[in-house]
Amino acid sequence: YTAVALRKLRQAHQRATFFDVGNSLNYFPGYLAWERTVAALGDHTYTHPDLAWLSQAQIYTQIHSDQLQIQRQSGQAVNLFRPPYGAFNATVLRVARRLGLLTVLWTADSQDSLGANYTRTIKNVEAALRPGAIILMHENRGQTIRALTTLLPALRRRHLRSVSLLELLATDPPSVAQLKKGPSACGGPDQRRLRDGH
Repeated sequence: YTAVALRKLRQAHQRATFFDVGNSLNYFPGYLAWERTVAALGDHTYTHPDLAWLSQAQIYTQIHSDQLQIQRQSGQAVNLFRPPYGAFNATVLRVARRLGLLTVLWTADSQDSLGANYTRTIKNVEAALRPGAIILMHENRGQTIRALTTLLPALRRRHLRSVSLLELLATDPPSVAQLKKGPSACGGPDQRRLRDGH
């Protein structure tokens, strides 16, 4: 599905950000070079665990191993990080920061990973489309690829364009007030995912 998603993005002259899982990259050599043509690359851990329940050493290994894998295969530095499931705690944020990574969540979930079919995915995304929105989608699902056929032209009709997170942060960085408020300031995922444990 990734190859199809990349082709659709390229044909629509749209951009995205791909948060890659390290152990999956072993099965798809060369994909990062393709992704770089239309997307920024980010760290999504090596095996996609819920980091909030891991020790600091395990968190470090998960994030750093993926960072190194992406850098080796893409030839570029990795400076974006998204925790799997949006689950994190202070330790996760501290480790990511120590590795030079900016943790980025989302403002709206397409719910494709929760089983939304293509029509529901389209409705969820269209309801959230606005300048500065960060939409969570997963290109490894057929329903999402089908939804892109409708969503990418919808962007043009609404006089919007998708950009990578690096482009978004460069052109519309968060305000000091938003940074002080933390993840809730930008309409991020449900705060129940931020866990005080481990």
